[in-house]
Amino acid sequence: MAGTEYFTSVEDVTAKLADTGYLASAAVATTVFLADALGKPLLIEGPAGVGKTELAKAVAEASGSRLVRLQCYEGVDESRALYEWNHAKQLLRITAGKDETWDEARNDIFGEDFLLARPLLTAIKGDEPTVLLIDETDKADVEIEGLLLEVLGDFQITVPELGTITAGRTPFVVLTSNATRELSEALRRRCLFLHIDFPDAALEQRIVRLKVPGVDDALAASVIKVITALRAMELRKAPSVAETIDWARTLLALGADSLGEDVVRASLGVILKHQDDIVKADARLELGKVLDS
Repeated sequence: MAGTEYFTSVEDVTAKLADTGYLASAAVATTVFLADALGKPLLIEGPAGVGKTELAKAVAEASGSRLVRLQCYEGVDESRALYEWNHAKQLLRITAGKDETWDEARNDIFGEDFLLARPLLTAIKGDEPTVLLIDETDKADVEIEGLLLEVLGDFQITVPELGTITAGRTPFVVLTSNATRELSEALRRRCLFLHIDFPDAALEQRIVRLKVPGVDDALAASVIKVITALRAMELRKAPSVAETIDWARTLLALGADSLGEDVVRASLGVILKHQDDIVKADARLELGKVLDS
């Protein structure tokens, strides 16, 4: 299966993603380009809140594609991921055709008119440019990976009553994982791999300035210094990029043009989500040293 051919070069990826508001590192842009060119699914791992899901959304926007999303969770099954039959409609059809034989009714009720396509089948069946996002794959049960192998290996789905449905147009597939459990080697083998970590200080400052244009360079730089110091504390949940942006917006709403002890302590709940993390940060954060570094 050929690639989706949404992008012409790594530089084209960088520029088009930037136009959507997603600032991609060289590694991110390169891997997205290769996934596009090779027609391979892209598996993205990394901490929560570093932009894995947002990357898939940005690719869809940059390429003018529809976004089809399968949100994984414990217990998600074939009927939620692939398809299910519309049993109510089938029953009505059988009732309406009460004079028919079972063979006559069966040939009708197991047709596409009675099939409810879920995200995987929706992405495979479509003829329009599509980005398929399989979000938080690690939250699903191991069994769901078996369902993904046929889809990701051959871009096809087998419906026993209808046969094999093959993609006429390859979707750009993104799987995300927070690495709460190890994904199978069979699944990994079918994908290109990208690990997204917290961005370096310079890139994160650019992201803050882009997403919160009212924050000046000096305040943005101070925000990043404090966030970096907090991430080094081995907290239960380190502040994500999304929380960095939220904090910058909070400071703007508070009218703060610089970081002082009072405003930082009062707003820690915006960036830290556990009380023991807030207590640890309150005790160990030496704001003066951090801002002077």
